[in-house]
Amino acid sequence: LFFIDKVSNYLDYSEEGSEVEGQFAKWFDELFIEERAKSDMYKDLLPQDPHELRRAYFSVMKKGGKSKAIDSSERGNSNDNDAYDLIMRDKERLLSGDEPVRFIFSHSALREGWDNPNVFQICVLREMGATLERRQTIGRGLRLPVNADGERVKESSIAQLTVISNESYREFADSLQREYKAAGVSIGFVRKEEFS
Repeated sequence: LFFIDKVSNYLDYSEEGSEVEGQFAKWFDELFIEERAKSDMYKDLLPQDPHELRRAYFSVMKKGGKSKAIDSSERGNSNDNDAYDLIMRDKERLLSGDEPVRFIFSHSALREGWDNPNVFQICVLREMGATLERRQTIGRGLRLPVNADGERVKESSIAQLTVISNESYREFADSLQREYKAAGVSIGFVRKEEFS
């Protein structure tokens, strides 16, 4: 799950008004192809074109210099509608092994109210402000993952979150981990005092 600084870095519009890929989408594809070429394991694991493996959802986009809230029914491109449906509405399909999408790009739309238990990496490519925003962002990956049968996996070697970010976010994450440890929070277990 990538949180990017500007929507236009992933998707922008040409002077004629058609959609064009931004630098993050282009870089992702280039680096993915380069890294996959280094390992036969990755060639077999993810043989698809990198464009098939990534989707994006943004709640606000700029077109012609004006910001506008996104209504998926207004999007002209069927790929955009499909991305919205996949990311926001069809969690079962997104979690399916048959679905090629493995990487999601967003700006801020997926901070709260979006529940996908199988987020294992969060890459923060923008400055995160308030503590609440940081908690919501990191919360996207603080779920017990599910297996192919939809059962929660409590095994700590699988239920791990990696956050790739800047130094200020690292300080926040370290502080949050200390806070959880002091409160006795552990992955996959409910304390006796939490039962009523």
